[in-house]
Amino acid sequence: MLDTASNRPELPPEIARRRTFAIISHPDAGKTTLTEKFLLFGGAIQMAGQVRAKGEARRTRSDFMQMEKDRGISVSASAMSFDFGKYRFNLVDTPGHSDFSEDTYRTLTAVDAAVMVIDGAKGVESQTQKLFEVCRLRDLPILTFCNKMDRESRDTFEIIDEIQENLAIDVTPASWPIGVGRDFLGAYDMINDRLELMDRADRNKVAESIKLEGLDDPKLAEHVPAELLEQLREEVEMARELLPPLDAQAVLEGHLTPIWFGSAINSFGVKELMEGIGRLAPEPQPTRAEPREIAPEEKKVSGFVFKVQANMDPKHRDRVAFLRLSSGHFQRGMKLTHVRTKKPMAISNPVLFLASDRELAEEAWAGDIIGIPNHGQLRIGDTLTEGESIKVTGIPSFAPELLQSCRAGDPMKAKHLEKALMQFAEEGAAKVFKPAFGSGFIVGVVGALQFEVLGSRIELEYGLPVRFEASQFTSARWVHGKKDDVDKFVNANKQHIAHDNDGDVVYMTRLQWDIDRVVRDNPEITLSSTKEMMVG
Repeated sequence: MLDTASNRPELPPEIARRRTFAIISHPDAGKTTLTEKFLLFGGAIQMAGQVRAKGEARRTRSDFMQMEKDRGISVSASAMSFDFGKYRFNLVDTPGHSDFSEDTYRTLTAVDAAVMVIDGAKGVESQTQKLFEVCRLRDLPILTFCNKMDRESRDTFEIIDEIQENLAIDVTPASWPIGVGRDFLGAYDMINDRLELMDRADRNKVAESIKLEGLDDPKLAEHVPAELLEQLREEVEMARELLPPLDAQAVLEGHLTPIWFGSAINSFGVKELMEGIGRLAPEPQPTRAEPREIAPEEKKVSGFVFKVQANMDPKHRDRVAFLRLSSGHFQRGMKLTHVRTKKPMAISNPVLFLASDRELAEEAWAGDIIGIPNHGQLRIGDTLTEGESIKVTGIPSFAPELLQSCRAGDPMKAKHLEKALMQFAEEGAAKVFKPAFGSGFIVGVVGALQFEVLGSRIELEYGLPVRFEASQFTSARWVHGKKDDVDKFVNANKQHIAHDNDGDVVYMTRLQWDIDRVVRDNPEITLSSTKEMMVG
């Protein structure tokens, strides 16, 4: 990803101060709370809405869909921009629930680094591992935050060992916890030789910081009880001997992750993590594209759509395409070429997201994420440029693992249902297949919870009650091959053929055996469980 810092030209200062990153974690590790505290310290919000608090107070600022508010999970990845010190942070929130992994995978194509949140008691959990593997495929630098240290948590060395073993990445401690659970006092900042003390009384208060001359400083004894102090000295000495030192280049290359220990709900350790992101996470990186890579310092503006969100504002049936700027200095009102359709688009009301508030973006730079309201012209995977025909590559689309047929409660409203489903398909919330035979639609998702989300959104946003029923099919594969071969295959297998919302041919089947048989009997055809979101 980075050869060496010196090979790349220096970026314009506005671009160089951008840090665009996502937070990845298992559900319940505290990601939404951490996001809140980032916004709090970035000055974007005055009081962090606590996720589990009662009534209105728990409407956290970064979750805006009704279902997210009811359940306390982040369903759609929202992007937020705020300043912290000299840096501009662009934080892309990823859905933590395992049923929303596809949205998360695509989000990871739009960031330059990831912050991994793990729970001090549970360590590395399955979903974290899956997401980490996607980061690894893209060589994303990872910074780790071990959360909930104020609850009973595991031994620090054990947590570090587990990360090293399960994720095959070296770990270097950026801070070291003092005490655990009820005795958790704070942490020793190993990078700056400082003692950080947690304030349990005020959850929104930044921890008190005491500058020290190393671990032998007599000031330590004034704040840390003797037995905890002895344990701290011993553990830090061991850590310095056994674990690799902090090497900024190894972090950028994705081989080493620095770990901070803290408690997001108590605002503890968050500021140090943010300073770490500023110092260690990369500036905007080149974007993979065909026929050439796009460098952030290029003067001409380009960007790609990694997410489409429909009906963000229920009062207006709008869709917002989230665009990651790959290069240049964007200004409101610019005309950009929509590469797929080759048509110019005037971007007259782009928005920046500041927590749950949107404001007009007068300008944006490479690395920023802006929202472009549109009526369906923009799809996931689309590239916008100042005229050059470049396509950003590598935005994945996965075959759904669960299929159900979908019908409108009122048969007279079938047309409205088609419109609603197509909208969700373009947003990437589900795959929609129209079988060649029979009526109705087959909806495919990656996780069962998505059927609930879709049902409630179709009812809320379109006033259409819908029924999901078991489908005779259990899997879908995209059919690739020469046009004549595909046509011949379609004619011979009409009962199994459907088209997705882009019009591509899909083979629907009940059994893996069917797929194996097709592959054996039709060597000229490829059946694929992914298709790149590249549009003709």
